[in-house]
Amino acid sequence: MSKMKKVALCTALAATFTVAQVSAAEYEWNVSTWGKRRAFTENIEKLAELVEQKTNGEFKLNISYGGLSKAKENLDGISIGAFEMAQFCSFYHKHKNPTMTVVELPFSRDVSLKRMAEIYAAVFKHPLVVQDMARWNATLLMPTPMPQYNIVSKSEPLQQLSDFSGLRVRGPGGIMSVLGKLGAVKTGVPFSEVRQSMDSGVIDAASFAPHAHLATKSYKVGKWATTNLNLGTANCPVIVNTDALNTLKPAYKEALLSSVDEAMDYYVKNYDNNTTAKYEAAIKEEGLTLVTFTPQQTAELDQLSQSVRDEWIKENNQYFDAKTLFDFTAAQFAK
Repeated sequence: MSKMKKVALCTALAATFTVAQVSAAEYEWNVSTWGKRRAFTENIEKLAELVEQKTNGEFKLNISYGGLSKAKENLDGISIGAFEMAQFCSFYHKHKNPTMTVVELPFSRDVSLKRMAEIYAAVFKHPLVVQDMARWNATLLMPTPMPQYNIVSKSEPLQQLSDFSGLRVRGPGGIMSVLGKLGAVKTGVPFSEVRQSMDSGVIDAASFAPHAHLATKSYKVGKWATTNLNLGTANCPVIVNTDALNTLKPAYKEALLSSVDEAMDYYVKNYDNNTTAKYEAAIKEEGLTLVTFTPQQTAELDQLSQSVRDEWIKENNQYFDAKTLFDFTAAQFAK
């Protein structure tokens, strides 16, 4: 073998050895979410940053935006160990996670984002919820709290609640259950197609938290936006594969779990101080009419919400003690 070939071979072996050393020194988890980095994913981004810092780079969370799974299949992916961590929304498949939908019910309260995070964290620890998630080999790690959803629509501005009749709205279950009683039509379109669907007339309106209105730019084609709908929000927690969590080295597990509160504090402050303010400025700049419901209209919406809450209990009691879980959750909202 020529001297040049020997040098090349030694260099290649050294490089291979170096890569093997690096790979052996690092422990990595794959994290499945969707879309792109935005306010909605800052809890995961901050968590990844903190975990890497605390372990000196030995434990990393590799966040994938749609590269590992479709959004509606993340729970299934976690159950089979296709990846170790994921975000999902319970309204995507309520039959798979019925207990999780309790926090999406319309409680008709104006609740701060910080308090929403506390409510979710408490509900996630309830034995009925823990048992429900265990069916999927999943452990709830942290919430992704969002402000109460509000509507942006391209129709003529609402004058009365009856104007919801016939309005085709893209929105989650709890909100649409109430608006459906007013005649609104729940219309499903992919998140990435919301603006196009509004523009083409497939839907008339979208019900989102601020970050999603910003991401879809729904306000660019909207004529009006509600300010105080207060019929709930979506529940999109971060979960981990239970086996993966239980087999983590103690130091890595501690780094992960001890970073949750700090990640959540960062998430809430970032959302409140940046995203919500940016959304409010955007709809003002676009000249959307602001629709604020009167106390009388709010009372009527709450009356409809009560019937939706009662229906949720009746529907789910055959699967678990829905009344107990509902009462626990309602008490959290009432604090």
